Amino acid sequence: MPTIDSDAHVVETEHTWEYMDPSDRKYAPVIMVPRDGDQDKDRYWVIDGKLKGRARAPLAAPGQGLLNRSATRKMETPQANREMEDIPGRLAHMDKLGIDIQVLYPSIFLGQVCESPEVEVAMCKSYNRWMADIWKQSDNRLRWAAMLPFQAGMDEAMKELPTVMETGACAVFMRSLEGDHLPSDPYFFPLYEEISRLDMPIGVHIGNSNPVISEVFAGEVTGGGQFSRLRLMSIAGFHALIMNEVPDQFPKLRFGFLEATSQWIPFAMKDLIRRYDGRGKVLKDNVMRESRIWVSCQMDDDLPYVLGYSGDDSILAHTDYGHNDQSADIDALRNMRASEEISAVSVDKILWDNPKALYYNM
Repeated sequence: MPTIDSDAHVVETEHTWEYMDPSDRKYAPVIMVPRDGDQDKDRYWVIDGKLKGRARAPLAAPGQGLLNRSATRKMETPQANREMEDIPGRLAHMDKLGIDIQVLYPSIFLGQVCESPEVEVAMCKSYNRWMADIWKQSDNRLRWAAMLPFQAGMDEAMKELPTVMETGACAVFMRSLEGDHLPSDPYFFPLYEEISRLDMPIGVHIGNSNPVISEVFAGEVTGGGQFSRLRLMSIAGFHALIMNEVPDQFPKLRFGFLEATSQWIPFAMKDLIRRYDGRGKVLKDNVMRESRIWVSCQMDDDLPYVLGYSGDDSILAHTDYGHNDQSADIDALRNMRASEEISAVSVDKILWDNPKALYYNM
């Protein structure tokens, strides 16, 4: 049976921004190297006049390299593959890893990239055109999640939808916290109406574009606060969707929660059961399946325990290809296929049936 990598990444380069309209090229991010820096290593994006993280980096958290040397997971990927400068090479590597399709998510957009709506609009358009070009070269094997300029307003964000649907996008990218908005916020309801009509899902990837909350956790000893400002925000978003019964309001809408592990599902479910009981309600028996919500797992999750709460219709697998952090494991899908921890039927669902149901038009 074929396999779908539900969450892989691209690492943006200067080429990503060459798809901007001529009138927008003044907004293109540029790379800066400190005067005493290493030209090959110490490169940073400058966006909208501000420093916004490392450029052409596989997103290794501070200190993560020390962990990597003793870890059993494989995380290294060829630079040209992750930066999409060698698409045939990327496809060949996927073949080696036993991956038929990858769904690609961004790197630079995991946090707030800028404060100016016009810069955000220009960057999102250019990113989407770059991804469309990559898809055209991939024989439909490299699908992608569209980037919408949410802070520019919902009308501006939805202008991109018709174009991206025609050029290989199979989801809309959303951070776990978009500014001041969790996924349950009515701010997103016009978008949910439209993408329900278009039969597209929302890919809620770990991310946080709220600068205040990001700053609170920035000094936390968890790799720049990644556990709190990224992963915990995903749990909050999942919980809020169900507590606010958003899936019931949009009965065709699908959500995928990506790269936050699945280990938190039992904790969230137990809490939801008690809160529903406090309202005099009963949580649906398989609320994830009934709410059309999928969650990606990691190979070190206790999957038999997790599946007891989620069922095997709602779990995905991913490699985090292109990154070099806590979530990355490029052999994850191949190792799951070889594992005897869960049944072969469940494995087939996690590697193919479930991501196909989420992304639908694979």
